[in-house]
Amino acid sequence: MPDVSEPALPHIQPEENSRHGRLSVQPYPPVTADTRTGLFAQEGPTGELLALSHVPAPADGRPYRLVLLLHGAGGSPRQALELLLSVADEHRLLLVAPKATASTWDLIIDGFGPDVRRIDRVLERIVESYPVERFVIGGFSDGASYALSLGLTNGDLFDAVLAFSPGFAAPLVTHGQPPVFVSHGSADPVLPVDPCSRRIVPRLRTLGYQVSYEEFEGGHEVPAPVVERSVRWLPDGGRS
Repeated sequence: MPDVSEPALPHIQPEENSRHGRLSVQPYPPVTADTRTGLFAQEGPTGELLALSHVPAPADGRPYRLVLLLHGAGGSPRQALELLLSVADEHRLLLVAPKATASTWDLIIDGFGPDVRRIDRVLERIVESYPVERFVIGGFSDGASYALSLGLTNGDLFDAVLAFSPGFAAPLVTHGQPPVFVSHGSADPVLPVDPCSRRIVPRLRTLGYQVSYEEFEGGHEVPAPVVERSVRWLPDGGRS
């Protein structure tokens, strides 16, 4: 088995890498510059939805910060995009929200695999068309758990992780130490804060991660002020 600490070549995703949650996409100059902005979909060969993206205007050659957003269980790419859609243009964030291949993410069902490969393909299509300088990963609920797990696995790719109401973090391997932003409602009835973020955050800090934690009065949600603070928390204030 190849050493999974070595990144795969662009456009190639060995099965061994995907089983460990390793992404092979890397930023590189666009192959064919795309000038489309706004909301558009990526579809598979049979027309199935793979992902939704939002590209802020103008597409003028200046690099974007790409934010990979992951929906919760039973959710949709549109719901994931809406996490940061209100702040994307102001902070020049290129948002990419893939659709899980099942009702939730592969790690939660049967281990890393098909969703890792799908995310790699989706991101490759974006970096082939738009200049991307930095990557962030984020999500809500099951999407936050997956963002933490995939983000810590690929901390040499992602320069920050946003986890809104996560349930757990379960990377099989870790690379790099990206800073992490975690938020959670103190009265969350779906993923209660005590066994979730109040355990996750101290554990990450013990492992040496820089963690910003916001606990708010509320339930299973992401209040607008928390979204604003999370983006301003990003290295360089969320601006490319």
